[in-house]
Amino acid sequence: PFGPELQYTSEKPAETITLYVYGGQDGKFDLYEDENTNYNYEKGAFANIPVTYNDASKTLTIGKREGSFTGMLQKRTFNIVYVSQNKAHELNFDAKPDQVVKYTGKAKTVKLK
Repeated sequence: PFGPELQYTSEKPAETITLYVYGGQDGKFDLYEDENTNYNYEKGAFANIPVTYNDASKTLTIGKREGSFTGMLQKRTFNIVYVSQNKAHELNFDAKPDQVVKYTGKAKTVKLK
Protein backbone atom coordinates (compact mmCIF):
# COMPACT_ATOMS: atom_id res chain seq x y z
CA PRO A 1 0.00 0.00 0.00
CA PHE A 2 0.98 3.59 -0.52
CA GLY A 3 -0.76 6.89 -0.06
CA PRO A 4 -0.23 10.47 -1.16
CA GLU A 5 3.17 12.11 -0.90
CA LEU A 6 3.45 13.84 2.48
CA GLN A 7 6.11 16.10 3.94
CA TYR A 8 4.86 15.51 7.51
CA THR A 9 2.24 13.22 9.09
CA SER A 10 -0.52 15.77 9.62
CA GLU A 11 -0.11 17.57 6.27
CA LYS A 12 -3.29 16.09 4.78
CA PRO A 13 -5.43 12.98 5.20
CA ALA A 14 -4.52 9.91 3.16
CA GLU A 15 -7.93 9.74 1.49
CA THR A 16 -6.67 7.65 -1.42
CA ILE A 17 -4.59 4.53 -0.85
CA THR A 18 -3.15 2.52 -3.74
CA LEU A 19 -2.85 -1.22 -3.18
CA TYR A 20 -0.59 -3.27 -5.43
CA VAL A 21 -1.88 -6.86 -5.20
CA TYR A 22 0.56 -9.51 -6.40
CA GLY A 23 -1.08 -12.74 -7.55
CA GLY A 24 0.42 -16.17 -7.06
CA GLN A 25 -0.05 -16.58 -3.32
CA ASP A 26 -2.47 -15.58 -0.57
CA GLY A 27 -1.58 -12.47 1.39
CA LYS A 28 -2.78 -10.31 4.26
CA PHE A 29 -1.89 -7.26 6.30
CA ASP A 30 -3.50 -4.69 8.60
CA LEU A 31 -3.63 -1.04 7.64
CA TYR A 32 -2.99 0.76 10.95
CA GLU A 33 -3.87 4.40 11.55
CA ASP A 34 -3.81 6.79 14.47
CA GLU A 35 -3.78 10.54 15.12
CA ASN A 36 -0.08 10.77 14.13
CA THR A 37 0.81 13.56 16.54
CA ASN A 38 0.41 12.23 20.09
CA TYR A 39 0.37 9.13 22.27
CA ASN A 40 -3.40 8.56 22.32
CA TYR A 41 -2.82 5.23 20.55
CA GLU A 42 -1.54 3.99 23.93
CA LYS A 43 -5.08 4.63 25.24
CA GLY A 44 -6.74 2.75 22.36
CA ALA A 45 -7.24 5.67 19.95
CA PHE A 46 -6.32 3.89 16.70
CA ALA A 47 -7.93 1.91 13.90
CA ASN A 48 -7.03 -1.19 11.91
CA ILE A 49 -8.36 -2.23 8.53
CA PRO A 50 -7.59 -5.88 7.70
CA VAL A 51 -6.80 -6.56 4.05
CA THR A 52 -6.68 -10.12 2.67
CA TYR A 53 -6.09 -11.58 -0.76
CA ASN A 54 -7.23 -15.09 -1.74
CA ASP A 55 -5.31 -16.26 -4.80
CA ALA A 56 -7.54 -19.27 -5.58
CA SER A 57 -10.64 -17.07 -5.94
CA LYS A 58 -8.71 -13.93 -7.02
CA THR A 59 -10.59 -11.91 -4.40
CA LEU A 60 -9.40 -8.99 -2.32
CA THR A 61 -11.25 -8.24 0.91
CA ILE A 62 -10.87 -4.90 2.62
CA GLY A 63 -12.29 -5.81 6.00
CA LYS A 64 -14.43 -4.03 8.56
CA ARG A 65 -12.56 -1.24 10.29
CA GLU A 66 -11.90 -1.91 13.97
CA GLY A 67 -11.35 0.99 16.36
CA SER A 68 -11.51 4.74 15.98
CA PHE A 69 -9.76 7.99 16.84
CA THR A 70 -10.44 11.72 16.68
CA GLY A 71 -10.23 13.05 13.12
CA MET A 72 -10.36 9.61 11.52
CA LEU A 73 -11.44 9.51 7.88
CA GLN A 74 -14.91 8.01 7.59
CA LYS A 75 -14.57 7.38 3.85
CA ARG A 76 -11.63 6.69 1.61
CA THR A 77 -10.78 5.33 -1.80
CA PHE A 78 -8.63 2.29 -2.49
CA ASN A 79 -7.11 2.15 -5.97
CA ILE A 80 -6.32 -1.48 -6.75
CA VAL A 81 -3.52 -2.44 -9.15
CA TYR A 82 -3.46 -6.19 -9.79
CA VAL A 83 -0.15 -7.75 -10.81
CA SER A 84 0.11 -11.36 -11.95
CA GLN A 85 2.35 -13.52 -14.08
CA ASN A 86 0.18 -12.68 -17.09
CA LYS A 87 -0.37 -9.05 -16.14
CA ALA A 88 2.88 -7.31 -15.28
CA HIS A 89 3.01 -3.77 -13.94
CA GLU A 90 5.96 -1.64 -13.02
CA LEU A 91 5.72 0.31 -9.79
CA ASN A 92 4.26 3.62 -10.88
CA PHE A 93 2.86 6.05 -8.32
CA ASP A 94 0.57 7.49 -11.00
CA ALA A 95 -0.61 4.13 -12.40
CA LYS A 96 -4.17 3.85 -13.57
CA PRO A 97 -5.95 1.47 -11.16
CA ASP A 98 -7.58 -1.74 -12.37
CA GLN A 99 -10.39 -1.21 -9.88
CA VAL A 100 -11.50 1.49 -7.47
CA VAL A 101 -13.12 0.66 -4.13
CA LYS A 102 -15.05 3.30 -2.20
CA TYR A 103 -14.66 2.34 1.46
CA THR A 104 -16.80 3.47 4.40
CA GLY A 105 -15.51 1.16 7.14
CA LYS A 106 -17.64 -1.84 6.20
CA ALA A 107 -16.08 -4.96 4.67
CA LYS A 108 -15.87 -5.02 0.87
CA THR A 109 -14.77 -7.90 -1.35
CA VAL A 110 -13.81 -7.45 -4.99
CA LYS A 111 -12.96 -9.97 -7.70
CA LEU A 112 -9.67 -9.08 -9.38
CA LYS A 113 -9.21 -9.42 -13.11
